[in-house]
Amino acid sequence: MIQTQNFKDIVDQYKVIFFDSFGVIKNYQGLVPGMNKTFEYLEEQNKKYYIVTNDASRSPIQLADGFHKIGLPTIKYSNIISSGMLAKEYLDLKVHDGIVAYLGTPNSAHYIETSGLHTLPVSDINDSNINQVNALVLLDDEGFNWYSDLNKVVNLLRRRNIPTIVANTDLAYPLSSTDVAIAIGGIANMIETILGREFIRFGKPDSQTFMFAYDLVREKMSINKKDILMVGDTLHTDILGGNKFGLDTVLVFTGNTLPKDAETRIASTGIVPTYICDDAVVDIYPEYFHFQSK
Repeated sequence: MIQTQNFKDIVDQYKVIFFDSFGVIKNYQGLVPGMNKTFEYLEEQNKKYYIVTNDASRSPIQLADGFHKIGLPTIKYSNIISSGMLAKEYLDLKVHDGIVAYLGTPNSAHYIETSGLHTLPVSDINDSNINQVNALVLLDDEGFNWYSDLNKVVNLLRRRNIPTIVANTDLAYPLSSTDVAIAIGGIANMIETILGREFIRFGKPDSQTFMFAYDLVREKMSINKKDILMVGDTLHTDILGGNKFGLDTVLVFTGNTLPKDAETRIASTGIVPTYICDDAVVDIYPEYFHFQSK
């Protein structure tokens, strides 16, 4: 049986904490119990923290608002680093005109709309505009008709040799303790197989995600990689990505990885976190409050 450590003892060793969102801070039931204590403690200790997420379904402002609604008022939009931000950066550099088609919700299209490009949902592509489509971005698993729009994506890419960007590499996400839903990364894999093509991917475990986050943090403070801790619930994204980039990592059991499976999964994948904790909750003892009040 894997022995877990106290999260507070670990977090005290680092200047900056990167948190995954779904499975660490929140899950299908809402806020992971006790996570409000963690962010209260980080604020008290003046530790910097960022939510490094593959969620490109909403803008950072909307994501921050979602945290406020579940009881985390201190998380600001500037604390959020989304894979959608990398998709926007790519478009800024590589796509200068024409239409950028997207698969996802209107909220998810925020990232490409802020690049000043003309955006169009896949459902609105037709023979009169298809030749003006110069890029396709796969943003979210909702907001479109799975039958007609996925077929339209396949046929668009058969006709147009354009860059296709996957803004969320997640294959699936949990709906409950037993069920999962297919995420946009899983949809992208299917379309790639049909077409025999490879898309451009942003999001964990890609090192570019961590470099983007690292550069943003270093603009605000002088740190190096040993000062940063990555906290996640999934070996193949959070932990693998953090390890590859040279960060210390914490695996928690509040999301995709269950305690009974952890030892087997770590052994079979070779993805080894620096630490393992039951959760990312900081238990602030009464003594701590007593000391602070003096």
